[in-house]
Amino acid sequence: MRVIGVIPSRWGSTRFPGKSLHPICGKPLVQWVAEAAQRSQTLDEVLVATDDHRIADALKGVARVVMTRSDHPSGTDRVAEAAQAGDDDIIVNIQGDEPLIEPALIDALVGRMKDGRGWEMATAACPITSAKDLAARTVVKTVLARDGGALYFSRLPIPCRRDGEADLSSGLYLRHLGIYAYRGDFLKRLVNEPPCQLEQAECLEQLRALYIGGRIAVIMTDSAGVGVDTPEDVAQVEAVLRDRQK
Repeated sequence: MRVIGVIPSRWGSTRFPGKSLHPICGKPLVQWVAEAAQRSQTLDEVLVATDDHRIADALKGVARVVMTRSDHPSGTDRVAEAAQAGDDDIIVNIQGDEPLIEPALIDALVGRMKDGRGWEMATAACPITSAKDLAARTVVKTVLARDGGALYFSRLPIPCRRDGEADLSSGLYLRHLGIYAYRGDFLKRLVNEPPCQLEQAECLEQLRALYIGGRIAVIMTDSAGVGVDTPEDVAQVEAVLRDRQK
């Protein structure tokens, strides 16, 4: 069994073209992600999966780069092609715009996949602490079963409190974080399945995994972190990195 971290990285971005190579404190964004993943204690290898030679050239000597097809419909498909996973392998899909990713979170996901409870996938969530985030359709929410597995994901506030306002101190309201670990055989099955109606309605591909019967463990963490979605996010990330370096 291998444990492989894969960072899907593409040039095109609707809101921020070329962001993978945008300098963050003097280094390309994707390099920060790769170096953080390499500090994980559980990954046997870290790959960057891209279809762009500019990204590959920038990472020479930093991480192993796998060139992939340019027509993948999602990052998950790119991860699956790059990993070439065996059925018992564990593949961790690490978002290429998360320079502040904590290696300990990667290790926690891998640990959950190895806990003997037969999870096909694992992901992460943190508490929602503001009514604005609860209402925002850009913030994905999840609800959990007793065993810590995901019951559903939605862009709308879930669970819905029928009477009165949502109680954000209840622990029921969780923000989904976009990092995934997959069992190799399930990843191959997932990318071979067509999108389901739920996935298409919510624009959330993890709903395809639930739809086909996958069990998704959810790791709880304290913070949503800071990703780079737009050029305006760069200054915030750089401030955090400079504070860490102090």
